[in-house]
Amino acid sequence: MVALIWLVACWNPCLFLTPGWIWGSPYGQKMLVPHQGPLDVTLSLPTVVCLARILAALPDRNVSPVAGTIFVHELRREHFRGAFPSGHKNYSGEYILPNTPITFHAQLLGYPDLPRWLRYIQRSPYQPGYLYGSPTAKDVGRQLIEVLGRRCPPTARGVHWLGGNAQMPYQAEFFVKNRDVEEVLPADAQKQFQQALDIMLEQKDWSIINITSALDRGGRVPLPIEGRKEGVYIKVGSRRPFSDCLMEAKSSDNQYRCSLEQQPVITCYDSFSPQFRIDWCNITLADLSNLSSTEVAPVWGDGVLEDSSEYNPPTDAPEKEFLSDYLLTILLPLLVALLLCLLLAYIMYCRREGLHKRDMKTSE
Repeated sequence: MVALIWLVACWNPCLFLTPGWIWGSPYGQKMLVPHQGPLDVTLSLPTVVCLARILAALPDRNVSPVAGTIFVHELRREHFRGAFPSGHKNYSGEYILPNTPITFHAQLLGYPDLPRWLRYIQRSPYQPGYLYGSPTAKDVGRQLIEVLGRRCPPTARGVHWLGGNAQMPYQAEFFVKNRDVEEVLPADAQKQFQQALDIMLEQKDWSIINITSALDRGGRVPLPIEGRKEGVYIKVGSRRPFSDCLMEAKSSDNQYRCSLEQQPVITCYDSFSPQFRIDWCNITLADLSNLSSTEVAPVWGDGVLEDSSEYNPPTDAPEKEFLSDYLLTILLPLLVALLLCLLLAYIMYCRREGLHKRDMKTSE
């Protein structure tokens, strides 16, 4: 499977990025992030800054996403802003300020959106951007990622290998009401959530599988009031069965309390509060251990039919005469209007009493 990703980082007013190494080390050295897993993926996104016809290579860094786990790639503004000297002029003669806003745009090359498993978010030009998602077993394969920039030619490409991983059969999804998606994407926020989960469930084999914004699930945009958040869904997985604490949240008594818009009763200590406000009525538990392991993954073909088959397109619909419908639509209202006019004329001219007849009936 081959896919091309197009990332454009824009400096206002008129500065753009071309291919180079994105998310690099500040020391100009290539770094490989260690990863533990059966098969992993190395992602290298090249980026070179085009500024006043001078190419300055940015440092590079390799990351290793694995299918079945959350993948977060942060586009830090500092790594790109450092390539622009303070007070330097661009090709149009305008000065570039150090605090110039930077906007990143990510999409599949030749397509209007990213791959199905990958999402991108940047809240404002003054905040970093995040590429995040959870690749599945269907996404395992080879992906060619290319970074392009406007008004500058491409220079390099990165090969993205998506590797498989053992799926965690016991999965739970929590809805955090007081966070936005970009607030839980950093590694520190994920570690804080996972530590609270380990303390509450008293088991340390849970890991974050996926993070999804509530807006992607049909949630409403919150009002511009301080403290209002969009909400985020965090899915975690484990190879051990669910604890009694999670099973209590899905009990029939708690489901009845949730239907009455009341808080469910949970005996274990809520270690998420106050950092994470969990909606205990909106928890999803999935047990994938009972699924049949003999299911065969679908084989994607080339879209060409076999020799023994033949495509028979549907026949054209027979022509229909619409003259009768047209006459019925036009003539029937006209006929009714004509009858009404004749009736009105008869009443006004043939049934009215004249002045002479009225005077004859009037006594002097």
